[in-house]
Amino acid sequence: MAKNLKQIHPDFVICYKVGKFYNSFGKDACIISYLFEYSTRKTEQDIISTGFPKNALPKVMSKLEKEKLNYLIIDTRNNYNVDEESDNKNLNRYHEISKKAQKYVKYKRRIDEVKNTLIKNIEKEEFATKFTKIEEILYGK
Repeated sequence: MAKNLKQIHPDFVICYKVGKFYNSFGKDACIISYLFEYSTRKTEQDIISTGFPKNALPKVMSKLEKEKLNYLIIDTRNNYNVDEESDNKNLNRYHEISKKAQKYVKYKRRIDEVKNTLIKNIEKEEFATKFTKIEEILYGK
């Protein structure tokens, strides 16, 4: 059902209500992550997803409207009914923001991997030397 909705509304951010949370997938998850700095994860099908608690919905809708992004809020428990909708018609910035968001998520994931690797290796003898080199590259020291 979710795939069908995205095919019908390819330029809408779709948020699915599941219990006390809302979830988005693919490009929509990237947009939500980019706008709100929410973390992403990959599903078992290797699809990027993100979620937020239902009490954050008004803030999310307000930001999507401010950014001129079309959106659908879907209730999965109620036969995938549309609870909320915003259609900016030709003012919709979905594709523009989606490109920025995908780049953001891609690099944020890589940055997080580097950070985790650094933390995991902090006790190793060569850590200080490698970390100093990273600082030199970043800060031109």
